[in-house]
Amino acid sequence: MNDDRDDKPLTWRQMLHSVLAAALGVQSGKNRTRDFSRGKPSHFVLLGVVFTLLFVLLLFGIVKLVLHLAQP
Repeated sequence: MNDDRDDKPLTWRQMLHSVLAAALGVQSGKNRTRDFSRGKPSHFVLLGVVFTLLFVLLLFGIVKLVLHLAQP
């Protein structure tokens, strides 16, 4: 079953995979073409914003933890 040739919209898992791959800069041309032909821009924007917020909060938490553990 080759779902790349369907006209079905992307699943949330496929969109999440694409957002994570794009964030790391390793998105394949095949997936990029699939995203542009079957995906909705609003979904990618929403997932991108959520991913960015979670990433920033994770970094903030790590920095706070390191600073807390570094104090005597």
